[in-house]
Amino acid sequence: MMAISVQNIADRFNAVVVGDPTRLIHAVAPFDQAGPRDLAFAVDASWIKQLKTAGAGAVMVPETLDISFLESMEATFIVCEHPKQFFFKMLSWFYPEKRPLSGCSSLAVTGQNFNCGKDPVISSHVFIGDDVTLGHRVWIMPGVFIGDGVCIGDDTVIKPNVTIMERSCIGKNVLIHSGTVIGSDGFGFTTDGQGHEKIVHAGFVQIDDNVEIGACNTIDRGTMGRTWVGQGVKTDNQVHIAHNVTIGPHTLLVAQTGIAGSSTLGRNVIIAGKAGVSGHLNVGDGAIVGPGAGVTRDVPPGEIVSGMPEMPHKNWLKVGRILPRLPEMRKLLLSLERKIKAIEKRIETE
Repeated sequence: MMAISVQNIADRFNAVVVGDPTRLIHAVAPFDQAGPRDLAFAVDASWIKQLKTAGAGAVMVPETLDISFLESMEATFIVCEHPKQFFFKMLSWFYPEKRPLSGCSSLAVTGQNFNCGKDPVISSHVFIGDDVTLGHRVWIMPGVFIGDGVCIGDDTVIKPNVTIMERSCIGKNVLIHSGTVIGSDGFGFTTDGQGHEKIVHAGFVQIDDNVEIGACNTIDRGTMGRTWVGQGVKTDNQVHIAHNVTIGPHTLLVAQTGIAGSSTLGRNVIIAGKAGVSGHLNVGDGAIVGPGAGVTRDVPPGEIVSGMPEMPHKNWLKVGRILPRLPEMRKLLLSLERKIKAIEKRIETE
């Protein structure tokens, strides 16, 4: 098992050690489960209060804490600027992903004019169509389908049972999780009153560099032109991106969100779980859409909206406080209505 001294960890992050710098760390663990051989981190107030009883071999803490406060304890601390981020970087050191030897399995199928960069890993039961281009160090896991004319950039990893349909373009350092379908037809039909006729989708999907696509996403090709996922976008599991949608750089899409056709999301947008954005809308840079919300109008940059239909988040909080009182308020209104009618009847008879 790998072991790293506390001082070695601190040196990597330009951090300060309070306590025993020679203590060896063998693993990382959550604060409330860590033992004497583990590294943990504490940033929340509730964990800071429990530092005296921490069971971890070392704890990463923010540099805003008073050093004298830490020195009064027996535990060992690594004082750094971003303890949470640094802690999770340690995960990759203790648990590095094991990459197979480079090469193409004899059980993989490759089409004509296949162009492959250096050191690929192409696993068993992978199908690669004609005119496909792979960059350097691409890793394709078992059961992946890659259609004709697909382009995949350097250092991209495609996990098992992913489908990438024809003409899709995937950037560098992209991670696509299992079960995802990229380049499926959009939900497009014309209706003549008798039935629904399918619209041919002749577009494609473009995914830029440093994107991570969660498990079981569906990203539809453009009807014409592209569906575009910008640089650094991260999607959770079970996200749907419809035809001709544009997702701006570094946007986050949380589980079970859906973006309808031809909508545009700006930079650094956050769409929370189970939220939906209707078609042909714009969500501005830095906007946040709350969980379960239904967006039916454009959202200005920086706006925070919640609810169905969407409204400013502060208004939604007020609505949420009122909702449980509605039955009581209904009874009160009915009672007031009866009293008013009784008063009106008396006035009429006088």
